[in-house]
Amino acid sequence: MVTAELAATIPALIFVLLVAVNAVMIGINQVRCVDAARVAARAAARGDSAAAVRQVGARAGPSGSTVLVAGGGEEVTVTVTAPVPGPFGWLVGGAPLRSVVTTPVESAEPVS
Repeated sequence: MVTAELAATIPALIFVLLVAVNAVMIGINQVRCVDAARVAARAAARGDSAAAVRQVGARAGPSGSTVLVAGGGEEVTVTVTAPVPGPFGWLVGGAPLRSVVTTPVESAEPVS
């Protein structure tokens, strides 16, 4: 009796554990997207080139992430997008992880 119950319960517990681990991985990668967008936006606000900004963002972001830089006038916007890790992408509806940061461009004039 106990063997049959254990045989049915263990696979369910393993599945729940795998889903929980994948949910943690998704959360960690979302935080990395936010950090990458923040770091890249800071570099763009300082006046770094778009290629340098993309490189900084890609280095800080999760593997496979893309960094888009858009600027015009007094603000710059950086968008970092990354694929959902693991086999349980349906936990976030199949949508990629994404973070957008907009920051004002810093002035090159010295402060008096």
